[in-house]
Amino acid sequence: MIGLCVDSNSQLPQSLAQRFGVVVVPLTVTIDGVDRLEGVDITDAEFYAAWNDGHTPSVSTSQPSPGQFVAAYQQLVDNGATEILSIHVADAMSGTLNSARIAAQSAAVPVTLVDSMTASFGISCCVWAAADALEAGASIDEAAEIAGARSSTLGSSFIVGVPQLTERSGRAAGAGVEAAASEGIPVLSMAGSDIAVLDTVTTIDAAVTAMADYAIGWPPSSPDGLRVAIGTSDVSSGAVSAALTDALRGNPVLAEAPVQYTIGPSIGAHTGPGTAGLFVF
Repeated sequence: MIGLCVDSNSQLPQSLAQRFGVVVVPLTVTIDGVDRLEGVDITDAEFYAAWNDGHTPSVSTSQPSPGQFVAAYQQLVDNGATEILSIHVADAMSGTLNSARIAAQSAAVPVTLVDSMTASFGISCCVWAAADALEAGASIDEAAEIAGARSSTLGSSFIVGVPQLTERSGRAAGAGVEAAASEGIPVLSMAGSDIAVLDTVTTIDAAVTAMADYAIGWPPSSPDGLRVAIGTSDVSSGAVSAALTDALRGNPVLAEAPVQYTIGPSIGAHTGPGTAGLFVF
């Protein structure tokens, strides 16, 4: 049996984690000097509540320790895994994969590591592709290759609640997010780990249209059609995500209804409350 492991930057919904038996290793999110494990001892709602009452928190993230990966790999072994496929946030964006490399050396079974070359739900898309391949009878090497290639077929479009966080995080160096925000609402895109300003609009409706058009125009990676996942940070972006879902629902180019996921702390630390968007492949 091949076990699957990801890190929490993937924003993997519980529905997909349970469907594929994936073990998720949490990143650490530090809020105003206090460390919390994403999805373990802080909820998404608690994270975004740090912005309540006009407070702007100091927020940072850090990768899991090798020991956390050792424990995750052992959990998979205890569940019956004889091999492990471990898929993680882009090595260029985080030290997470390096922690996994160290842990893999002492794992009880062979561990195959994959650099997803992307972040956020993009990692989940890589896991999704690998899990589908494994269910169809692929070997672990074949599934790893499929997962590693997935980022080249991924598109992402989104708006951020706090453009300053995105600009200053280093994840969008040179993209001009703050400058675009001074003129309107920046609609961003991400291919791999590269962020750019797709458009600058003046209304939320226009932003929803821009994101929906981006998704519908994306070349599908499967003959079945496009798959789309829509992300919501908190209640302040819920209406945007709902409008985006409505704009895409029933479109014949989609293989299935959009998957919904929450934009959790390790991504929200770089985008803030009020963030919404999508991944498409």
